[in-house]
Amino acid sequence: MTKWAVELAEQDIGYQPRTAIKAQALADFLAEGASLSVTEPCSVPEEARSGEPWVLFVDGASSKEGSGAGLLLSSPTGEELIYALRFDFPASNNEVEYKALLTRLRIAHQMGITAIRVRSDSQLVVYQVRGEYEAKEDVMKKYLAKMQEAIKLFELFEIERVPRSQNKRADALSKLASSSFAHLSKEVLVEVVKEKSIDQVRVLAIDSSATWMTPLVDFLSSGVLPEDKTEARRLQLRAAKYAYAGDTLYRRSYLSPWLKCVTPEEGDYVLREVHEGLCAAHVGSRVLAKKCLLLGYYWPSVFRDAATLV
Repeated sequence: MTKWAVELAEQDIGYQPRTAIKAQALADFLAEGASLSVTEPCSVPEEARSGEPWVLFVDGASSKEGSGAGLLLSSPTGEELIYALRFDFPASNNEVEYKALLTRLRIAHQMGITAIRVRSDSQLVVYQVRGEYEAKEDVMKKYLAKMQEAIKLFELFEIERVPRSQNKRADALSKLASSSFAHLSKEVLVEVVKEKSIDQVRVLAIDSSATWMTPLVDFLSSGVLPEDKTEARRLQLRAAKYAYAGDTLYRRSYLSPWLKCVTPEEGDYVLREVHEGLCAAHVGSRVLAKKCLLLGYYWPSVFRDAATLV
């Protein structure tokens, strides 16, 4: 910036504040922007969701630099959705083909597509899914089981092997994503997959709606107290410092306005924004915690979380 300042100092440049924008200028801008074609990958016409099936071209590639996949989804009305995947884990060509296919079927199901035809140049994957080949390796068996679960999500599912010459676009995308997707067009969606589909751990669903604020909110809103008398008395003493208004819990502050109470997860976001965000402070833990309180946020573990983050 100093170099540019020296270069521009030779020129006779004057600066003045921008005047108000006329209403007609905004109208012209909206009229011009209305004609632009914006690709929305998740907006699917209602008439295209049912009836004629969508066609999916998929191909994977694995190299020393990494592995990736190219996906091309075509709607019955001629619209095309281009998608690229890059895998951050080592995988063979067959694993990449399976993973790419599973990912695209998941996305298609989320889009509301019920009928789909898959075109792939991988003979092993196509014939294993169709039941003509037997999966002998444990990894292939796990991927095949995942595929059977994904197929049940669609009313119509067909898979067919096509020559590589008919799958050139997906093949080019897969090779580019396996090496580097920095040069891909901005219209191509690129997703980085961190783990294999067969490595996902099944966990039990936990009700995470209860937070440290729940007892205080219940008491201040409806007078509900714990059954334990000691806990009830402790809650009544704590509630004197809090107020509940507009579905939000606030804590009394001595020298500043009321502090908005947040969960530790939301507090972690506040800490990171103050510490390493756009206007990063990079201060000590106690000063960082104090800054969050001065900004109007409070949670019980603010000082401990700040020390952990720093």
